[in-house]
Amino acid sequence: MSLSYESSGVRYDQLDAFKRACQQAARSTAGELAAHGYTEPATTRGESAYLIEAADHFLAHVEEGLGTKNLVADAVQAQTGKCFYHEVAIDTVATIVNDLVTCGARPISVAMHAAVGDSGWFSNAVRMQALVDGWAEGCRRAGAVWGGGETPTLKDIVNPGTIVLAGSAIGKIFPKSQRIMGDVRDGDAIIFLASTGVQTNGLSLCRLIADKVPQCYATPIGHGDPRNYGEALLAASAIYVDFVVRCQQTGVKLNYVTHVTGHGWRKLMRLEEPFVYEITTPGEAPALFKFLIEAGPIDPREAYATFNMGVGFAAYVAPSAVEDTLAAAKAAGHGAWVAGRVKKEGGRKAVVIPSLGLTYEADTLQVR
Repeated sequence: MSLSYESSGVRYDQLDAFKRACQQAARSTAGELAAHGYTEPATTRGESAYLIEAADHFLAHVEEGLGTKNLVADAVQAQTGKCFYHEVAIDTVATIVNDLVTCGARPISVAMHAAVGDSGWFSNAVRMQALVDGWAEGCRRAGAVWGGGETPTLKDIVNPGTIVLAGSAIGKIFPKSQRIMGDVRDGDAIIFLASTGVQTNGLSLCRLIADKVPQCYATPIGHGDPRNYGEALLAASAIYVDFVVRCQQTGVKLNYVTHVTGHGWRKLMRLEEPFVYEITTPGEAPALFKFLIEAGPIDPREAYATFNMGVGFAAYVAPSAVEDTLAAAKAAGHGAWVAGRVKKEGGRKAVVIPSLGLTYEADTLQVR
């Protein structure tokens, strides 16, 4: 029997229902912005970053968490003695700032939230310093200052041997013309930017698979990749801020971008307006994802609905901007390719991957 994300204890229908309820209640507070000289743009709710608008700029705010990836780092360290908390810290910063930059905001300040069940967690000097150094490195890669944070000890809420990593960031769009609006049009090209691996989504399912393979996290993933399972899972996430900033600096108009995290490739249809996103060149799945599909086993439909499958970020641009967009990605150090196009088919909203025989209709993504 194949595995699913639900089998690891994660149900998006329940999580998304809560998110929609929060959005509805949150809208009722928007009037409080007036006293501060700001207003709420009409389409900010349900996007990856929350925007507030002033006369000559926007501010953006994001709160995000790592999830359970640090539990993989803990298990790998117990099995091999190698510490991966430098990478885990970069992962946490990445998941925050990659959401923030989707609206065109450049990160200014990133804050850490590190909750433990027992303050003794910080007594492991090597692990603690790796976390600190990695967080600072992530901020530098994002072009942001590490602005502070919170380190609560939550006995009986957090397990004494673990840490919950999360954080927030603020950013700014100036001039306002650099906002990524979501003005996607029929015929726009879809550009994929490569991920470094699973990055920060689907780790609960990855941990479930670790219990099924012969050597747990030391199991070789094969398919031409020399790494073992733990090493492949713990590769630090890519940070895509440099790509967006380079596009802004060189005048490349990004009609829309999306951070491909939770919900896998269904995230390609996050934009509220209905379009069909036809992926004609999905690219070969990296070795790690082939290993996951086989080891689970995981049905391909479930895999592409859960994991990024080698794609961490997607940009929608006019056909005339394709070459400049690819050049910006290359200059920023990201692998990128033209993956497909956007089509207007009446009121239909879907992600279609013909070569894989996969279609995800609008009802499979309910984040608004």
